[in-house]
Amino acid sequence: MRRLAAILAIGAAFAIPAMGQTPGLDWLTDSSDAQRSAWIRSDQKISREGMGRKESDGGFQFLWKMKLRNAPRQLNSLTPPATLDRLIGYRGFRMLGFVGGSSDSIYTIDTDLGRMEWEVKLKAAPPVGAGTVSCPGGMTTSIVRPMLSNIPPPPNPNFGRGRRTPGKSDVGQPGQGAVTLALVRPSPPPGPNPMLVQRTRPNPASPPGGQLGAGPFLINALSGDGMFHSLHLSNGASYEQPVRLVPAGANAVGLAVVNYTAYAATVGGCGGAENGLHALDLASKQLTTWKADIAGSVGPAFDGEGTVYATTGSSGENPNSLVALDPKTLKVKASYSAGDQPFTSSPVIFEHKGRTLIAAAAKDGRIHLVEGGKLTSAVATSGAWSKDFAPGALSSWQDADGTRWILAPVDGALPPGFQSAATRQSGGAVVAWKVVEQNGTLALQPGWASRELVSPLTPTIINGVVFAVSSGEHRAGSKSVSAAIRVARSSKAVVYALDGQTGKEIWNSGTTVTSFARGGAISGGMGQIYLTTHDGTIYAFGFPMEH
Repeated sequence: MRRLAAILAIGAAFAIPAMGQTPGLDWLTDSSDAQRSAWIRSDQKISREGMGRKESDGGFQFLWKMKLRNAPRQLNSLTPPATLDRLIGYRGFRMLGFVGGSSDSIYTIDTDLGRMEWEVKLKAAPPVGAGTVSCPGGMTTSIVRPMLSNIPPPPNPNFGRGRRTPGKSDVGQPGQGAVTLALVRPSPPPGPNPMLVQRTRPNPASPPGGQLGAGPFLINALSGDGMFHSLHLSNGASYEQPVRLVPAGANAVGLAVVNYTAYAATVGGCGGAENGLHALDLASKQLTTWKADIAGSVGPAFDGEGTVYATTGSSGENPNSLVALDPKTLKVKASYSAGDQPFTSSPVIFEHKGRTLIAAAAKDGRIHLVEGGKLTSAVATSGAWSKDFAPGALSSWQDADGTRWILAPVDGALPPGFQSAATRQSGGAVVAWKVVEQNGTLALQPGWASRELVSPLTPTIINGVVFAVSSGEHRAGSKSVSAAIRVARSSKAVVYALDGQTGKEIWNSGTTVTSFARGGAISGGMGQIYLTTHDGTIYAFGFPMEH
């Protein structure tokens, strides 16, 4: 027993705390972090130099794919996986990905070994009818892990994350999940925080999990009937009874569990639900709603103090605005107006030379850069150039030289000042602006544009490498075009790795992917990236490891 205790203690000492946001490591929610940056700050293997190695020499390559038993609803299928990339138990390292399915299912995959750990179908009221493209029903937002709102520091250029050793795995009884996860149970810390102390255990077969005294390891999901679920990541057993977060049948986006509060936005007026932002206090179970026309595909973003920032469209309260909200009451603290132009992207937050800045895109093509807290006026804007610029979400990263970049997927023509890295026809691209200083003030300067991409997704940045996805989705201009026709007219997705400072192509996935992709940024970390497609397949690309 002493020997076992010592092994457990060593494992716990290197494990990730359930509530902590580990900078540059796990993919915790849509666009990765509470700031919605889609940036994994460092990686031991993925780099501009490392991506140039040949596959025969152990370079970046296709690793595995897995077809999941999920039935698509309209164009919705699988969400990008949230990850737990550095769990160390007494039986070795674990890398897990948690994928949500439109059929209200959760799939947990050992992403190192390419093997299913467990899957569970949530107990949820079934959707009414087949739904529509705009209101598909079923699960519409990603699985998430709890996190804090801290803004991670810039990466240390002399330190990379990742591991070079093989993964080891032991699986428990059917339906019980991984032995390594189920058996790790240090004592919880003192204090009243309800998320860190397990009160009751609805399923006795699911022992408490936490590490470093962090209490139970949980993942969270929002089913199509609007119920918020907390589950043990070891086997999918319920931590407590589901509680309502949004109305049944609503189209929910941007689920996040930040500082012990669950947030989700409802858009599109689906299921008769009013559009707005919803916050559920996980201790008191008190639900608060702010009614507004929430813009963007990943919901609100959060600064280092926990303040909630949301963008709005052209109707409802505070139209065409970037709004700062109190994290508990959702009362408006401050707002910035884009004039007569509605915002179309969710905000992305970052720190730049001691200032907290927020960027968001408006329908006319402008990127608005606003200082957090004040929201009095923009500190910089790009030029107007479009009548219908709707990227859904932006991404942002800082290179080793200290230059801040803001990236957006663009359909059709490029903004002024951008030149494509290759010949383009009528498709889209990823474009990147630089935040620069001119005469003592900030400005957004065109940086680079990628090669042509078909219906590009929000780009993901890992250690200076931009992963851009040509999704292949047929994005019809009219809502009357059915999902079946859109599926038939869509093409195969391709993933491209680009140099984050120049946009130059370094690698691509070729013909590996056989369906189109839809949704937000692809997730990744620890030397791997993951793409989910409409036909229910998850693909893993990365650097191979011996097993």
